[in-house]
Amino acid sequence: MKLRVAGFEKESIVDGPGIRYVLFLQGCVHNCPGCHNPQTHSLDGGTEMDVIEVLMDIQKQRRVDGVTFSGGDPFLQAEPLLELAKILKKEAIHLTVYSGFTYEQLLEQGKKNAAITELLSLTDILVDGPFILEKKDLALAFRGSSNQRLIDLVETRKQGQVALWTVSSESEIVLVKNKE
Repeated sequence: MKLRVAGFEKESIVDGPGIRYVLFLQGCVHNCPGCHNPQTHSLDGGTEMDVIEVLMDIQKQRRVDGVTFSGGDPFLQAEPLLELAKILKKEAIHLTVYSGFTYEQLLEQGKKNAAITELLSLTDILVDGPFILEKKDLALAFRGSSNQRLIDLVETRKQGQVALWTVSSESEIVLVKNKE
């Protein structure tokens, strides 16, 4: 199965807890003013890559605490990302996913596209909502504007309601890693 990829960051500390391998997906329909990745918006851009090719590159990385799917919007490529996420979760790899859609919008979309629901079921942290320039805040962890939420999907599934994930200290990052 193929993915349309905008790029990679193999050791990021700003895209989720710990050191992350970040897969930037190509294609976004949100076109948020002030987006820091406008080059990822075109649905035709980027490079087409096989899921296995991406997986092999992730597996070569020895210094990562998890993998992050960013964008563009990853949920526009839910089917191939689901294939990749299933393998990553079998290897107990922590998964953070960014989306310009809200969690509630993704749940609604999942009623028509099961891959979206399944990808959410494998995600540990979801960073949801569009970037809003007027709410930009550089002091926020792992997100660009204050409307965006860090949703702990593991706890959300347990509680049956949205549970937010917060970073208040380095020890919390360790706790998240130990949940795996």
